[in-house]
Amino acid sequence: LLSNHWGRKKTLIFASLLFFVSALGSGYPEAFFFTKGEPSIALLLTFNFYRIIGGVGVGLASAVSPMYISEIAPANIRGRLVSFNQFAIIFGMLVVYFVNWGIAYGQSIEWINDIGWRYMFVSEAIPAALFGILLFLVPETPRFLLLSSKDDEAKSVLKKLYSDNGTSQAIFQEIKLSVGQATSRAKLFSYGKVVILIGILLSVFQQFVGINVALYYAPRIFESMGAAKDASMLQTIIMGFVNVLFTVVAILTVDKWGRKPLLITGSIGMAVGMFAISVLAFNNIIGISTLVFIIIYTASFMMSWGPICWVLISEIFPNKIRGQAVAVAVAFQWFANYLISSTYPAMMEFSGGMTYGFYGLMAVLSALFVWKMVPETKGKSLEEMEKLWGKKNG
Repeated sequence: LLSNHWGRKKTLIFASLLFFVSALGSGYPEAFFFTKGEPSIALLLTFNFYRIIGGVGVGLASAVSPMYISEIAPANIRGRLVSFNQFAIIFGMLVVYFVNWGIAYGQSIEWINDIGWRYMFVSEAIPAALFGILLFLVPETPRFLLLSSKDDEAKSVLKKLYSDNGTSQAIFQEIKLSVGQATSRAKLFSYGKVVILIGILLSVFQQFVGINVALYYAPRIFESMGAAKDASMLQTIIMGFVNVLFTVVAILTVDKWGRKPLLITGSIGMAVGMFAISVLAFNNIIGISTLVFIIIYTASFMMSWGPICWVLISEIFPNKIRGQAVAVAVAFQWFANYLISSTYPAMMEFSGGMTYGFYGLMAVLSALFVWKMVPETKGKSLEEMEKLWGKKNG
């Protein structure tokens, strides 16, 4: 795993490079190898290759970004800062709506099909470049430095993070004790299977409640419910603002109320929203009521499972296995994402009511899972996770 061998910072820089190459390559896949305007199977494969490069970058960044934030943030604001990662994702999705609208505004379909799509992909290069450049200004995490036996560098980073020298020294000793004589190559199941299972189930439930169906297929969902095409795009933008607003709610409350209360509350809200949409679908009722319940569902997710799943995945694992464990959890998350998104069209064709009812059932199960299995981590240091799982599995 790159984050264990290269470090969190270098892995993120590599991800930014992949984003940049993918953006330019996807926009102009014929560059260097093909003649513009001559479609071919080879050109299509080249385009897909650049998209895969971008996908690898997304996989790296989605796992390592929250890990980096959690390892460098003070315990009392860690949840808030990791939640900002989700806010950045949601805000970025909202910005993309407007970027694509701006590219296509006033242009003909022919221009969009010939040139516009290129601008859409190439525009990704700007944030990718900024991401990579700004990463050179941030330090490596002290926990990775200690895992790499770079004690002096870790002390230097902690002194920058904590103005009180006594505090930085105490945290250094706590991390040092946690790391002990082990290296970053500690076995994945060193602390038992339960903590790994919890991380995986957090990831899977985050996807099985159906959120990415709502995000990916939002315009189509609204059109299927009777909205005209322009109206469905407007409703999608409204959903974008709802996403941003309720992610901010999570940022403001996660370190005050705790992780578990927010997750359980969000699961209940999602269940209410999805079961209501299911009933409406069974009775062929469409209109404003459907939009209201989709907003209830989405708002419930964004104030809970959206950001807080990432918070828990980034902080719940002990230091020695965090890199490996986060990678496993995120891999399951992307697999669950693919499974839910790819099965949605067929499920809807079979029964819309049953489809939304299934997502509602997953929301209920997610609440029970959090209530019974997930520990509260509010205010705890990452080193306390070592004690928690060591005690449970010792």
